[in-house]
Amino acid sequence: MKFCVLVCFLSGLLSVVRGEMYTSLLNVKQAVSVERKLIDYLRTYIEQELERLEDIKRFYAKVSDLHTELYKGPAVTMANPLVAFTLIKRLHSEWLNVVYSNEALENLQALRSSYEEEEADLPNLEDLQGAAKGLMRLQDVYALQVSSLVRGRFQRVTNGESVDVYMPAVSVQLSGDDCFLVGKVAYEQEDYYHSVQWLEESVRLFRGAGEEWSPENEGTLEDALDHLAFSHFKTGNVSYALSLSQELLHHNPMNGRVLQNVKKYEKLLVAAGPPRGTGLTRPSSSYLRTRDTYERLCRTRGSQRRHFANPHLFCDYFTNNNPALILMPAKREVVSLQPYVVLYHDFVTDTEAEDIKSLAQPGLRRSVVAAGEKQATADYRISKSAWLKGSAQSIVGKLDQRISLLTGLNVKHPYGEYLQVVNYGIGGHYEPHFDHATSPSSPVFKLKTGNRVATFMIYLSPVEAGGSTAFIYANFSVPVVEKAAIFWWNLHRNGEGDDNTLHAGCPVLIGDKWVANKWIHEYGQEFQHRCSLNPQE
Repeated sequence: MKFCVLVCFLSGLLSVVRGEMYTSLLNVKQAVSVERKLIDYLRTYIEQELERLEDIKRFYAKVSDLHTELYKGPAVTMANPLVAFTLIKRLHSEWLNVVYSNEALENLQALRSSYEEEEADLPNLEDLQGAAKGLMRLQDVYALQVSSLVRGRFQRVTNGESVDVYMPAVSVQLSGDDCFLVGKVAYEQEDYYHSVQWLEESVRLFRGAGEEWSPENEGTLEDALDHLAFSHFKTGNVSYALSLSQELLHHNPMNGRVLQNVKKYEKLLVAAGPPRGTGLTRPSSSYLRTRDTYERLCRTRGSQRRHFANPHLFCDYFTNNNPALILMPAKREVVSLQPYVVLYHDFVTDTEAEDIKSLAQPGLRRSVVAAGEKQATADYRISKSAWLKGSAQSIVGKLDQRISLLTGLNVKHPYGEYLQVVNYGIGGHYEPHFDHATSPSSPVFKLKTGNRVATFMIYLSPVEAGGSTAFIYANFSVPVVEKAAIFWWNLHRNGEGDDNTLHAGCPVLIGDKWVANKWIHEYGQEFQHRCSLNPQE
C-alpha cells in the first residue's frame, strides 16, 4: 500500500512541466545522472526502513520469548508484581508506540522530499508519450518486428525470416508494463494498428509472469486485456475481442462494462456470420504522400550511391581554385548531379566537433518548422537546436571561413544564417521537407536577403544505425559520415526552387546524432554564384 501511495504521488508530479527531454538525446543522457541521485535516495530509504524493521523484529523477539519461557510457567508467575507491571505497561504503551509509530511515514516523507528536489529535471507524461512514439516511428520506418524489439533486438522479416537490421552492443528487454505503456499511447490516439501489436506483447509477458505484481508497474494483465480487446474490436476482429473480454471476466467477473461488451460482441458475431480474416493493415498517410519512398531510402543505408555505374560521380582532392586549399585540399565525393550534392570528408576535426557541441548545449531548444509566417514545433521534426554566432577568431568563424573557401560563397551574416547546431532525440527525425522557402510568407525571408540558395550540413558525430539524409525525388540517401559535411544547391540558377532537393533526416535507430547547418542566402552571391543567361536553367 505504501508503494501504491508513492507511485500515485510521483505520477502526479510528472505532469507539472511540459516535457521535451525526448527530443534530444543529450537530455536523455543527462537524465541518467538524475536517476543515480534517486537510487541514492532510495538506498537511504531502504537502510532506514531496515533499521526500523530490525527494531520491530527485536520487539517481536522479546515478547515472543516472554510467552515461550515466562508466561507458560506456573500460575504464580503473575503473582510477581514486576511481571504484572511490565505486562500492563507493554500492552498500554509499548504496543501503541510500535503500531502507531510515525517512523515509517517519516522515512517515506524524506524520500518524497528528496524526489521533489529533482522534480524539474524529471521527464513528464509528454516525454513518455514522445519516447513511445519514437519507438513506433522506428518500428514503421525500418519495418521492425515488435516481438524482436521486446527482446532487445532490431529485426525485420525478409523472405519469411527474421533478419537483424542492427546488432547493438548494449540492449535491454522490455517488460509487460513497458509494452503496455507504448500500446496505451497508441490506443489513446486511436492508433489501433500499433496498439494491437504492442498490447499483444504486453498480454503475453503479463501472462508469463503469472499473478506476480511489481509495485513500479502502472499496468496489469487486466488493463492490457481490456485495451487489447477494444483495439481488436476497432480493427474489425470481433471474435478475438470477445475471447479477450471473456478472459478478462475470468479475472474480474463483476466488471459490468466488460459484461456489456461481451453481449455486444456476441450479437455482432451472430449478425455477421462466420468471422473473416482481415489481418492488421497499416493505415495510409494523408499528409506524407512520399512515405513509401522515404522509408525505403531510410532502410537502404545509402547503398544506392552508384559511383561505378555513373562515371560522372567521382572522388577527388578539391581546391576550388583557391590558393588557401592547395596545401590542404578537401576530400570531395560527388554524390549526385541532379541535384548537385557533394560530400566533403574530414571537414572538421574531433576537437572542433566537440567544441561546437559544447558551445551549443546551453542554448538547445526544441526545433521548430515554418508554420505560415511563424514557426512552431511539430511531430515530424524531433530534435533540439541552438544558433551560434561567431567572430573571425572563434571556432564558428573559422568554420564559416572554411565553408566559404569550399563553396566560393559569401556566408557572412546576413547573407548566411548563423550556424544551427542540432541534436536529435529518441527516434529523432525530420520528415521530407525543403530547406528553401516555398511560400512568400516564410520566416526564411525575414533576413531580407532572399531565399536559401544552398545548404551546408556538417556531421558532428557518428551514428551506429539510421539517421541518413534521404533525397526523396532524386531517389538516393547519404549515410551519416562522422566529421564530413554535405553540400547542395537548393535553387536553380533562375532562382526557382529545385524540387529534387526534397530531403529528410531519417530516424536515428542507434546513436547520438549531431549536425550543424549553414544556410546560405541568394543576396551577397551576385558575383560568387551568377545567374544564368538561360531563364530555364
